[in-house]
Amino acid sequence: MIDLYTWSTPNGRKASIMLEEVGLPYAAHAIDISKNEQFAPDFLKISPNNRIPAIVDKDNGQTVFESGAILMYLAEKTGKLWPQAGEARWRTIEWLMWQMGGVGPMLGQVHHFVKYNKGKAPYAEERYLVEARRLYGVLDRRLAQVEYVAGDYSIADIAIWPWTSRFEWQTIDLKDFPNVLRWYKAIAARPAVVKGYQVPVQQPGIPMP
Repeated sequence: MIDLYTWSTPNGRKASIMLEEVGLPYAAHAIDISKNEQFAPDFLKISPNNRIPAIVDKDNGQTVFESGAILMYLAEKTGKLWPQAGEARWRTIEWLMWQMGGVGPMLGQVHHFVKYNKGKAPYAEERYLVEARRLYGVLDRRLAQVEYVAGDYSIADIAIWPWTSRFEWQTIDLKDFPNVLRWYKAIAARPAVVKGYQVPVQQPGIPMP
């Protein structure tokens, strides 16, 4: 059994989607970041950076924070969704790191300046919107060559997809990126993604272009 501490954000959905994909039993515990519950002392013991998601593996007492580390941990634990040798392993790692170092931070800035604080910092809005489109272009070019970002469906796709599910917040028209659109719809139709998207709070549904 895995205890999952999470909220309905792109990073949180990485963990819940992964748990659904690998079929591990888990209990979801909502950490409402709008109420600053991530700063509670008990949660700090699990997640020293006061960020969701975090997990506790009751099989061995292991705690893991940071969404990318959680994906790697669960993939290694189950032997699923992360090739363990050769080029495929490193392709998966590099695209996972691309999400962690680029897509997450940059699209997060778009959410902050464009979604929640529009008009307060025009320079920041322009800077991060331009970078968002550049990143979507990188992804679109990659997906013109392969079905999924690392070849086969993997933790790299699970890391990237929840951020693209907020394309409306990023003022992105997925029709401008046809390969991303194809990939987005294919992943959105996966039963594990449909279930994981609803954790820990029920949502109206996955946004569709």
